[in-house]
This record gives sequence, structure tokens and C-alpha cells, in this order.
Amino acid sequence: MKKTFPHLPFALFALVILSINGCSVNKAKIDNDLKSYFDDKKVEGCFTMLDNATGEIIVYNMGLDTMRFLPAETFDVLNGMIALHTGVLTDEKMSISLMNLDSNNVSKNLNITEAFKSNSIPFFQQIAKNIGHDTLQSWVDSVSYGNRNIGEQFDQAGMNNILKISPDEQLGFMKRLYFEQLPFRKSVQISMKELMVVNDNTDYKLSYKTGSGKNEKNENIGWAIGWIEENRHVYFFVTLLKSNKEEVKKNNVEITNSILSHYGFFKGKK
Repeated sequence: MKKTFPHLPFALFALVILSINGCSVNKAKIDNDLKSYFDDKKVEGCFTMLDNATGEIIVYNMGLDTMRFLPAETFDVLNGMIALHTGVLTDEKMSISLMNLDSNNVSKNLNITEAFKSNSIPFFQQIAKNIGHDTLQSWVDSVSYGNRNIGEQFDQAGMNNILKISPDEQLGFMKRLYFEQLPFRKSVQISMKELMVVNDNTDYKLSYKTGSGKNEKNENIGWAIGWIEENRHVYFFVTLLKSNKEEVKKNNVEITNSILSHYGFFKGKK
């Protein structure tokens, strides 16, 4: 059953007024019908989606939506743009040699396209080291990313529960990236958007980044953040999972796809 939710936290209010269409919060809704998709996988979680054309925001589980968690590999989106903007990576084809990836001490060369698709933690840890603490912190501050705290072990910023971000903040971050409103060169933001595409056909274009890690309680945290485009309309979404189960990576995508199907996506009719 859907109902109007008139009193949104400031973070969501700020997100809505950022819209280039000047939408308001009076169409925001809580949709508890989405609970079944999380229950089916026996996980706790939340989902939030913004229809950019109307300004409507749909939220399931507001308590988690405004709570901050480690970004895990979703931080690769920001980390990668910083590397491309500052020249640590000259382009998407520049490879980095990563040592000791297995027990045989075999090195492997990866570029950001390969690393992004495979969620390569060593690759993004290395580019963070190459960026350097002060530069990385400066850009995290500039973007106002979550709690902005990368800590001393900054190469592990996405995974060590020092840097944290909430689902509604992730939603705003995705919106700013899509409209190229982040403080990076336009070409860098376009490149990142291309890296995020997972399905592009005549009916829809789906783009997202997943990530998973463990919080301080050793619970598994999983993310899927991105957007879907149909008929020249864009909808931003964030799925967060919290579970004692290890399958959050798989569940992230399955739950997200199920919810998008629930709302009638993937048919080119939205």
C-alpha cells in the first residue's frame, strides 16, 4: 500500500531542490510493498528512486535510507573520476600493473574499464595511493561525499568503515554525475557514465555500480547505485542491503531488477 510521506529528512529535501527541473517534495512516497522483495531474499534493506521528470521520490525503509554505510566498491565511481581528472590515469585504456594478486605472486595489468567491471579492489587502492591522501581528501570534500572522512589508510577508504555515505546521498551523487554537475571535466564524467552502462537496447538503458563489504558488526553491506533511461526519461535509484548472508552481491542486482520490473521498467513503456 502506498502513502504520501510529507516530512522528508533534510538530505532528501536538498536532493530534490537540486533538480534542474525545480521539482518539489510534495510527491514523495513511502512504498512498503517493496518489502516483499527483500523478504524473499531474507535480507534487510532499502530502496529509493527519483523520477527526474516529475520530481517524485519513492522510498522503502526510510530508516536505512538516511543512515550512512561504507560505500565499498561504489566509491570507485568517485575514485576513478579523480584519477582521470588529475592525470593519475591518462585515459580509460591506461593499464596499471598489480603485483601479488594470487599465491604465485603473478602480476596483472588492468585498465579502469576492466577494473570497474570486475570490482577490482587492488586496482582502485593503487590509484588512490597514486592520487595521494591530500588530493583525494580535497576532492572528497569538494564533492561533499558522505561524511568526507577518508582516514589515514586512505587507499582503503571505501572498505574500512571510516568513509560512509547514505543511500539518499548516493542518489544525489548519481543525479549530479548523470547531469555532469560534479567538479570534474565533462569528458571525465561522460567516461564514467559509459563505464557504468550494463545494458543498452531499444527499450531501455540501464547503468549502475555495485559494491559490497562488511560493517563494524561484520554484517554484509551491499549496494547497487545508478539510473535507468526509457523514452528519454531518466530515473535514479539506489538499493542497499544489510545481511548476515554472503550473497549480497548477487542479491543486489536481483532485488534491483525485480523492483524495477515491479514499477514497469524494461519494456520501453515508461
